[in-house]
Amino acid sequence: MRQILILITIIIFCAFEVPLSAQRNDFIKEYLERFENSRKYLIEVADAMPEGKYNFRATQESLSFAENLMHIGYAMDWHTQSLLGGRESRDWNTDTRYKVAGKSKKEIIKIVDETFNETISFIKQFDIAKFDEELDYFGLNRTKRQIFLLLADHITHHRGQILVYLRLNGLVPPRYVLFQ
Repeated sequence: MRQILILITIIIFCAFEVPLSAQRNDFIKEYLERFENSRKYLIEVADAMPEGKYNFRATQESLSFAENLMHIGYAMDWHTQSLLGGRESRDWNTDTRYKVAGKSKKEIIKIVDETFNETISFIKQFDIAKFDEELDYFGLNRTKRQIFLLLADHITHHRGQILVYLRLNGLVPPRYVLFQ
């Protein structure tokens, strides 16, 4: 009788565990689909601005168009490789990968695209069992799942800024890609 009770308990536990695991796997699958669409749209937006306008700023204290793109790349790298992945953070003052100086439009787009590739590789390998682990995020406790969402929000925030930059320069932004 005791063995039957143990067996029933295991079956019940497994019945609940599989759907939870599947939901978490679905999150990564859905996140990557959305992330890939975000990437495509950002690259289209970056390509729409003429190279001669890459230093355009909406206001003196704003980031330039190019700086916004490189900031997106730096933030993707930091959120995934450093915050979630534990790699030493790049030193913004000395690391030149995400600095605009001396880089052409083509080089900037290439770096951002490469960083999307690195981020996607990281996400594909991410251990979903760690989603509920908490990290210090600028003084706030956030789960690793929340960090994924914050990263997507951050990209959208800066992409929105550069969409306005296109309009301020009399350019029509690429048509919005649904399912961002």
